[in-house]
Amino acid sequence: MILFPAIDLKNGACVRLEQGDMARATVFNTDPVDQAQSFEAQGFEYLHVVDLDGAFAGKPMNARAVEGMLAAVKMPLQLGGGIRDLATIEAWLARGVARVIIGTAAVRDPALVRDAARRFPGRVAVGLDARDGKVAVEGWAETSQVTALEIAQRFEDAGVAAIIFTDIARDGLLKGLNLDATIALAERIAVPVIASGGLASIDDIKALLAPRAARLEGAISGRALYDGRLDPASAMALIRAARPAA
Repeated sequence: MILFPAIDLKNGACVRLEQGDMARATVFNTDPVDQAQSFEAQGFEYLHVVDLDGAFAGKPMNARAVEGMLAAVKMPLQLGGGIRDLATIEAWLARGVARVIIGTAAVRDPALVRDAARRFPGRVAVGLDARDGKVAVEGWAETSQVTALEIAQRFEDAGVAAIIFTDIARDGLLKGLNLDATIALAERIAVPVIASGGLASIDDIKALLAPRAARLEGAISGRALYDGRLDPASAMALIRAARPAA
């Protein structure tokens, strides 16, 4: 199980939103590079970054911050937000991003996901952000009429590296992960699933390590790490202890 610390970028700063609302943003660090280095020093192994401005604009808007993090840390970085064409995918992967996350385009342009996953095996993930069971797009500003399962099943045979499933109703509110919905999705598809939205405490980490969550690749943590509700050392110790011996 991988715990991905999250850096959400808005106007070049690290912020956390509540339920994806840009008007409900809290700035936690004005220096994303410093935050990335801090997460690496705490023992995290994989960084999750979202260009929030890019998600709304439909193109990268915080490239300087992302490039700074790529240069400053050794752990792999997965990036989402405003990635909606092959040229942008190619550019980010060439700059050192380990894995790109396609969200809106997965709903609007599924052929792009298939093409990218074929060209870049293991380096393309799909972000499915659900509100009342339906997938939201355009930085969560719009809700589509398709379910997360319907979208995920489209890419079963496409070579997608992972599905990142976010429950928007819980995101940024520290209500706990919606593990029931996330596990239900994971059990219906072969693609690895990452849980996101609402991770609040060490109890969530314990739940992720329970046998029923064994199909999940990991989870993303944001606000709980920033405000101290989740102790990184304790979380990583539990995760490492649960891994099978090499």
